Amino acid sequence: MYAVIETGGKQYRVSEGDVIFIEKLDVEANATVAFDKVVAVSGDEGLKVGAPYVDGAVVNATALKNGKGKKITVFTYKPKKSSSRKMGHRQAYTQVRIESIQA
Repeated sequence: MYAVIETGGKQYRVSEGDVIFIEKLDVEANATVAFDKVVAVSGDEGLKVGAPYVDGAVVNATALKNGKGKKITVFTYKPKKSSSRKMGHRQAYTQVRIESIQA
């Protein structure tokens, strides 16, 4: 059984027991999170696809930790103009473990 959830402007295909990194949520570590924006659920009866979301479907998860990803470097320049700019960015994330899928 799997589900497709939407959080942080992205969609994730998850199963029970999966550990995924998602956009930062405003929750503490070891807190329970319920995702109610479920786009699709696969079960014994087949695939249920919502329009836009499946009614009554909930994916429960536990937040493991909050953190920041690896630093990426963004370097922009304009050739022949001696104009350049170097920037860095670290994306914040929340690591969650999927506990249950209720269709």
